[in-house]
Amino acid sequence: MVRITHDNNKYVKILYWGMGGSGKTTILDTLYRLTREENKDITPRGTLHKISAPSGSTLYFDRVIFHSTKVNKVYYHVYTVGGLSRFYPLRKKIFKGTDAVIFVVDSQSQFFEDNIKSLKELKRITGEKLVRVIPMIIMLNKQDLEDKIEKEDLKQVLREEKLWYEPEQDHLNWNPMFFNTCALYEKRKNIYGSFIECVKQFHRRDAAEIPYSYIYKPPSPPEDLTLDSQFNGYNTEMEEEVEEESYCKYCGTKLTKEEQLTHNCQKLL
Repeated sequence: MVRITHDNNKYVKILYWGMGGSGKTTILDTLYRLTREENKDITPRGTLHKISAPSGSTLYFDRVIFHSTKVNKVYYHVYTVGGLSRFYPLRKKIFKGTDAVIFVVDSQSQFFEDNIKSLKELKRITGEKLVRVIPMIIMLNKQDLEDKIEKEDLKQVLREEKLWYEPEQDHLNWNPMFFNTCALYEKRKNIYGSFIECVKQFHRRDAAEIPYSYIYKPPSPPEDLTLDSQFNGYNTEMEEEVEEESYCKYCGTKLTKEEQLTHNCQKLL
C-alpha cells in the first residue's frame, strides 16, 4: 500500500521474495553498491540494514530506502524476507503493505520444487492478488552455474497457478517479466535492470488507481538495535519503530499502524 506523507512524499514498498539461499540479500547488496557508485535513476538514502543468523542466512529481513532521482518526492522501501521455512510467520508479517514483488529463483535444477513451493506460498499470502493487482518480476538467479532451470519450466508453473495471461486474455501486459541474473557484484547481471522494470510496472498500474486512503508518516531515522539472544543474531542497525499519529484523509479516523494497512474508508466505497 503506497504511503503519502504530510509533505507529499510518496513511499512505495518493494519486496524481494524467494526460497532460502536464492540470493536475495546478495542482490540487494549489489543493487545498493551499484547505485551508490554509479549515476542511476535511484540512489540509496542511508545504509543497508541486515538482520542475519550466525550462518549468514537472513533472520528477519534486509532493508534499504532508495530515492528516485527522476521523480521528485518518490522513495522506495525495499525489503528482503528470510526464505527458510521456519520464518513463514515473519514473511507473512513483512509482506503487509507490499506494492510490488521481485520473485528470486535459485536457478539450480535441484531446487526446482523448493522454488515452486515459495511461489505458491507468495500467491497464498497475496490473497490471489499476485500479478492481477500486485506486479511481479521474476529473477532467474545464479545464471553463472550449470544445470539451470529454464524459463519455460517456470512459465508452465505460472499457467497452472493462473499467474500467466495468454494472448486471447485480458491483462496480457501484466505477465511477469523474466530476467536472467547473477547477484555477485563482480559478475552482476540484470540486477539494476530488473529492479527498474519492477518500478516501471508499479507506476504504470498506480497511475490508474483511486486516491490513497490515508496519510502516513514514515518512522524516524535508524537507531542501534541489539537483537534478542533467542534469535542467535548479530548486533545490527535497523530503523527504530516509532508509532506515529496517522489519520484517514477522507473520514478523519485516527489509525493505528496496523489499521493503516487494513483501513477501508467507507467514503471511498
